[in-house]
Amino acid sequence: MEKLLCSFFFCILLLSFKAQSQEVEDERAFDYESDGIKGPTHWGELRPEWHACKAGLMQSPIDMLHERVEVISHLGDLKINYKPSNATLKNRGHDMMMKWVEGGGFMEVNGMQYKLKQCHWHSPSEHTIDGKKFDLEAHLVHESSNGMVSVIGILYQIGEPDYFLSTIKDHLELVSDSHEEERIIGVIDPTRIKIGSKRYYRYMGSLTVPPCTESVMWTMIHEVRTVTEEQVKLLRVAVHDDSDTNARPLQPIYDRKTQLQRPKESEV
Repeated sequence: MEKLLCSFFFCILLLSFKAQSQEVEDERAFDYESDGIKGPTHWGELRPEWHACKAGLMQSPIDMLHERVEVISHLGDLKINYKPSNATLKNRGHDMMMKWVEGGGFMEVNGMQYKLKQCHWHSPSEHTIDGKKFDLEAHLVHESSNGMVSVIGILYQIGEPDYFLSTIKDHLELVSDSHEEERIIGVIDPTRIKIGSKRYYRYMGSLTVPPCTESVMWTMIHEVRTVTEEQVKLLRVAVHDDSDTNARPLQPIYDRKTQLQRPKESEV
């Protein structure tokens, strides 16, 4: 009987953790107004389960300052095995989220698989490199079978069009024109999201939107890709939140380590 009760309470605890590890899908309860009562400095006060947004010691985003970064080579190339899968496009209130219904494949870290759940975009970028902000940041959110979260972040600056955003332009425009909150868009291949970098930053942080859950493994791609102004604008216009930003301010790093995976010269 004791074993049964322990098993039951463990399941409840695990389900509770998994629920808190997921980003909110309706973001209208908070906003990004710096001086507003629902702005980033007040997120942790809006709901009890969002307390980490204010009190957490491993919050994201951070500045990847050169002097703090430890250069290593033993992490190796990113192990990614994405696959085409049915997806939906959803307006969460402050960003557009693409969600793979059955998962879009996985990434593997230290023998553990993290299923690709969704991706979304922030503008301007949330993370910075040596204090420099960029025009756009994509987050590819993964989750393991035990509820642990791993996010791949990709930074963009204005330049040539981004190929993946070009392929979903029609869907974004339809959502923008119709005020539709969620749209089934069919099979989407996540391998079209160009990551292509043997160099990446790795650190432990949090979700950058409530509930700001910590112990999230971040992989920030070192290579900065390009996107057009029109593509960035479309992502903002499609949301209809009358805001020109959905980027959380930088958070204190405290004593966390930030590593930069750089392949040996023989591997480049």
